Amino acid sequence: MSYSLSILDKSPIADGKSAHDALRFTVRLAQRAEALGYKRYWIAEHHGAPGLASSAPEIVVSHLLAHTSRIRVGSGGVMLQHYSPFKVAETFRVLASLAPGRVDLGIGKAPGGLPLTTRALQWFHDKAKKQDFAHQFAELDAFLKWGVAVDHPLAGAIALPTPPEAPERVLLGASAESAALAAQHGWQFCYAGHFNGDEANIERSLDAYRSVTGRPPLLALYAFAAQSRAEAQRQIGTLRIFKLQLATGQSVNLPSPEAAAEFARQTGVTHYRVDELHPHVVAGTAEEVRRELDALHERFGIEEFVIDSPITDYAQRLASVEALAGAEQTVRV
Repeated sequence: MSYSLSILDKSPIADGKSAHDALRFTVRLAQRAEALGYKRYWIAEHHGAPGLASSAPEIVVSHLLAHTSRIRVGSGGVMLQHYSPFKVAETFRVLASLAPGRVDLGIGKAPGGLPLTTRALQWFHDKAKKQDFAHQFAELDAFLKWGVAVDHPLAGAIALPTPPEAPERVLLGASAESAALAAQHGWQFCYAGHFNGDEANIERSLDAYRSVTGRPPLLALYAFAAQSRAEAQRQIGTLRIFKLQLATGQSVNLPSPEAAAEFARQTGVTHYRVDELHPHVVAGTAEEVRRELDALHERFGIEEFVIDSPITDYAQRLASVEALAGAEQTVRV
């Protein structure tokens, strides 16, 4: 059996460290991942999160491209609702011109922050013209190709420059609807298993994508390797996600009950529910993690796993990345 391993990095700020330290470690980890044969290195986008240094992934991507030579580098992903699809297309066409054949454009639907940061990011948006995600996504796809249709108000606007090789386009999501949207536009799909690990939902989403495209999607998940299973569990601790359910039907995953309450307050609602979730982490020795990835590969036909680390300690994260590469002798570049 053979599958690729990739990395999703939020650039977490470890205890006693600064954002500068976190980003320096991101560079170091990307360089080590390249040397070990990992396929991709993605930077996540988060806003208003004191413990993360990844609020502007496109800048970090550019820096990583300059400090690596082979590994694919990209966003995991750009939160499209905040931005002009035209500008996102321009940004990643420039990146793909700087490093042809190495750039991934990952797009996400979530806001990546609390309502106040969303309002700040969208402060100058014309609310009358703001479209839903599916329309924004279609517009971005068009600007990455040939431009919007002739009957579109922006017909004739061309996102430049034209890179020697277009960025690889990936939609990140955790539903069959997102999978179908990616398939409709010919994008790759990465299922966010670290946010929704329900196996029935995973199967529905992967089938929705594969049935249309015939291609295997990517699977993102939490994974961590240590010298023993006990040590891995100790490092992870009790990993929790708090799912805020608003009376409007909106739901969002947040890192703490306090963040959930603050999200509701900033939204202006008083009636809500918070569910405590315990996301699955593939944890243990490198060999034990490999066996579980093997099983997922066998069951769902996954050919590439995108590994998100559930811990912030830099030495432990690096050791896990090295151990997984050592255990996965068939990792493909």
